[in-house]
Amino acid sequence: MAAPPTRTSGRVVAVIVDPPYALSRRGMLGPFAGRPRPVTSSPLTIRNVTDAHSVITAIDSAIRFPESLDVLLTRYRDHVEEFCALVQEVSSSADLLREIRSKRFKDKKRMALLKMFRRSVAPVVDTEAARKVFAVKTEDLVNNYGHTFKEVGLLKSQFAALTADNKAALAVLIGEYDNRGQVGYSLTGLFFGWFEDKFENVLTIEGPRGAGRDVELSTVLQGFVGDYPCDFVIRKAKTKEVLAIGFARYDATRGGAQSDDRTGGNSYKVAKAKEYCARSGDKIRILFLADGPGLAHGDTWKAARDLDGEWDGNVRVTTLKLADAVVTEDWLLRAASK
Repeated sequence: MAAPPTRTSGRVVAVIVDPPYALSRRGMLGPFAGRPRPVTSSPLTIRNVTDAHSVITAIDSAIRFPESLDVLLTRYRDHVEEFCALVQEVSSSADLLREIRSKRFKDKKRMALLKMFRRSVAPVVDTEAARKVFAVKTEDLVNNYGHTFKEVGLLKSQFAALTADNKAALAVLIGEYDNRGQVGYSLTGLFFGWFEDKFENVLTIEGPRGAGRDVELSTVLQGFVGDYPCDFVIRKAKTKEVLAIGFARYDATRGGAQSDDRTGGNSYKVAKAKEYCARSGDKIRILFLADGPGLAHGDTWKAARDLDGEWDGNVRVTTLKLADAVVTEDWLLRAASK
């Protein structure tokens, strides 16, 4: 049975699905709530968990099919109609891109139109790059990728003949990943809530709970030079001393090259922190909050277990369910100045 929806500012953002765990004044009941805890002589860490799925939190924020059809059609119906009209107005596929990236459209509508352009005209034009109308010039996109654009005559005839079902399909296509990232925000929000409850008046945690700018380490650690964005910073409540930096990732699915990229990135983060501490004499912990079904993939799970305990124990990896055992006051305060 699913736990009650988690609410933020009055709206439902996530549902925690079986097995539920409770948040109390003293923290989480943990991954083994409601069933016997396995006998172990070692502290509970990600390294001695044998069933990866037992410590993973299922955060369910997706709309199911066919309910998603009505939601996405309502959301994008007008955008689809406007794209169809634009196709008939322009004299070339390049002009269609120029029009979409003009001042005529605001960010939200432009993004929807760019998604349709990528789906129907030019799959090689990255939507994230194309949306940056000031940083990326339209003519650079046209000059470099224009030879791949679908011919405008064909585009016009196809879109003039679109049926209502065709338009509904297009709306669903461009809205397919609308909730991507939301589970990550939910994970961070849940962890922040748990942390503040458990360490009230002793430790503080700061960083964006949803969409927002990452915390640059150079803004919180004097003497740190270079780019080092992190998701949260843990401080000693009374002195505001930085004790740990953290990274939160929710992987609904992962493996292969994606896992390799994540592993390399995490190793780089540890190396940069070690370099800073060796130079400055400061002590700092690194906490990786990793969760989601994708974490259970063989290579990803192995990488997380290998990372845990690195740098003489200054690095820890936890899931939300393991946090009560892994993220301890003792471990964090050992990084504090004497």
